[in-house]
Amino acid sequence: MAWVVLIVSGVLETVWATALEASKNFSRLWPSLLFLGALALSMGGLSYAVNQIPLGTAYGVWVGIGAVGTAVYGMVALGDPATAARLLCLLLIIGGVVGLKLLH
Repeated sequence: MAWVVLIVSGVLETVWATALEASKNFSRLWPSLLFLGALALSMGGLSYAVNQIPLGTAYGVWVGIGAVGTAVYGMVALGDPATAARLLCLLLIIGGVVGLKLLH
């Protein structure tokens, strides 16, 4: 169960990061509220997961999911460049996350 919670928490990291950008420096109500809710749930899930998964593994997986998810969102929804080099770097992050899970 801890791994499921950790993965959902990593996805919520992407949600709060994108909501933070959409809040326009907390000047827009709904994106700001989404940011706060997703942040609280994401941190709560990470906190739960580290009780059963080593801290370094849990944090690395959480950050990796959030970083990749946010970067992909930026490329798909915000027009960030999707160069071969950027995609390769994202694949390396994914490989690291999978490695942490497999070596746990």
